[in-house]
Amino acid sequence: MTADRTPMPKIAIDTTVSALDDEQRAILLDRRPGDEARLKEAVRSILTEVRQAGDAPLFRMAREFDRVELESLEIPRARWDEALMTLDPDVRAALERAARNLDAFHRAQIPAEVTFESEPGVRLGRRSTPLPAVGVYAPGGLAAYPSSVLMGVVPARAAGVPEIVVCSPPGPEGEPPAEVLAACAIGGATRLFVLGGAGAIAAMAYGTPTVPRVEAIVGPGNQWVTEAKRQVAGELRIDSPAGPSEVLVIAGPGADAELVAGELVAQAEHDPEAAVAVVSWNAPTLDRVRVALAEQVARAPRAEIIRSALADRGAILLAASRAEALDLSQAYAAEHLTIFTDDPRGDLDTQTTAGTVFVGEPSTVAFGDYMTGANHVLPTAGRSRAFSGLSVLEFLRFYTWQELTPEAAALMADDVGLLADAEGLPGHAAAARARRTGAAEARQAASPHINPTDLEQTR
Repeated sequence: MTADRTPMPKIAIDTTVSALDDEQRAILLDRRPGDEARLKEAVRSILTEVRQAGDAPLFRMAREFDRVELESLEIPRARWDEALMTLDPDVRAALERAARNLDAFHRAQIPAEVTFESEPGVRLGRRSTPLPAVGVYAPGGLAAYPSSVLMGVVPARAAGVPEIVVCSPPGPEGEPPAEVLAACAIGGATRLFVLGGAGAIAAMAYGTPTVPRVEAIVGPGNQWVTEAKRQVAGELRIDSPAGPSEVLVIAGPGADAELVAGELVAQAEHDPEAAVAVVSWNAPTLDRVRVALAEQVARAPRAEIIRSALADRGAILLAASRAEALDLSQAYAAEHLTIFTDDPRGDLDTQTTAGTVFVGEPSTVAFGDYMTGANHVLPTAGRSRAFSGLSVLEFLRFYTWQELTPEAAALMADDVGLLADAEGLPGHAAAARARRTGAAEARQAASPHINPTDLEQTR
């Protein structure tokens, strides 16, 4: 198919970096939902209803939003096992391979206990312990995401979390797809509920007669899920705000246009709200990308979703230089960043704001989405400037311990007493100074006076 016969998909922004006006820059860099105020209020109403009424609104929302009549909110373990046994053996093997890689990489991230002596006799430590219960949200709707189940469940299991609850929206048959059920079994989840959207987040955050309350909620989702997680964050821990998928490709002069276009298509097919962009300092490269993109979209099974994403959040940008392209990437702060240049490792050193970076053309985002062992639950909408991707650390709580010898306590007592007096806390001062006396007595007890008579007896 030639370029002149292939209509170019509509792109929201196709210009030079220097020519971006305020509106275009806002579209490019501010990738939050357009009607945030209305969304926040609607989500707040759902959270309040579930918190007050429990299970009943969850059944109603399944009828209203998912068009299914649920008999039960929970999928019994026997159904997971059945789904696993009947799953295509090759698909099962691929999911098990992904789970092994995830488990290995995330176990490697578990920090060892820290022990430290700040002064002689003053010993400090920092330990981790798994959270008692966590919730994993696995999106549904336009596609099945067993990989998202693994991304949340496997690191939680690696951390030692005893209760791992999964919520995923129902399909037309009233339960999540079989692949999702099988992934729960492979990953090591303990319970599975057929719940989606803000209602699922509310159920896990507050608990209902059926759904247990958890201490952390992780996993990607649409803007309703993301907003719900943000609103319950004061009640429990959440991971980074993970909304619709994103990718930015930095394409050097020699970049393979087909591979660049493929990265854009792969992320755009997730969701009409996905954000996809390419920046290069080489105009001919972008010309080739336009042609390749048009051809790939024309034959894509999910072409309408891709066109919608390109039309709303797509960008093809020409930078004046390599430095300008790299600077734009830093400002964009993509969920996924791919570096297709002649020195991808060198360019990686300049990039500190992406959720995850794919270095070189062999490293497609698709590998990270499924199989490498890194996590695909990542901050979106520029939030990677402050947030990190999901890791085993999200499922651990850290605490410190402190131990002083009597001698160290004696040496610290006066200074702590002075500071406590300065802050007007006499009880603190007294507690510190009491250790001064106690320490002296402890030293005397540790070195008793030797009676000369005793020495005579030992001769």
